[in-house]
Amino acid sequence: MGAALVLRDIHQPPPPPWWPPAPGWWLLAALVLALAAWGAWRGWRRRARRRALAAWFDRALAEAGSPPAQVAAISELLRRAARRRDPRADRLQGEEWLAFLDASPPGRRARRAPSSAFRDGPGRLLLDGAYRRDVDPRAVAALRALARVRFLQWMDAA
Repeated sequence: MGAALVLRDIHQPPPPPWWPPAPGWWLLAALVLALAAWGAWRGWRRRARRRALAAWFDRALAEAGSPPAQVAAISELLRRAARRRDPRADRLQGEEWLAFLDASPPGRRARRAPSSAFRDGPGRLLLDGAYRRDVDPRAVAALRALARVRFLQWMDAA
């Protein structure tokens, strides 16, 4: 007879190394990085657009000069922004216009309950403030803050 075979225990192969990862992980990482870069770019673009809109609003009011002219400029800017929400909105007058301004803006902010800051607060100055001879600058400042927020909401919604 020949030599007897020596039987040995079964050995498992070594586990695969963690580096370099399999090609599927590289694809997943590239996809995640591309999505993160796209999200960052969109956020940057949205912030740049919002800054430009805010500068436009502030520049228009700075050029207006007197408080009645500032109220007229605020009204014009709000009507321009309102057309983005409803093409007929710039034709609204009086209490209907103020109610439209108080309505919830479209999009994510629409979950909030509508306010009455235009109908019952500083926004009432829009009704006749542009036609008065003397307008209190503090009232214009309060209207400006309120109108700036609504202008940015409506212009940034698109």
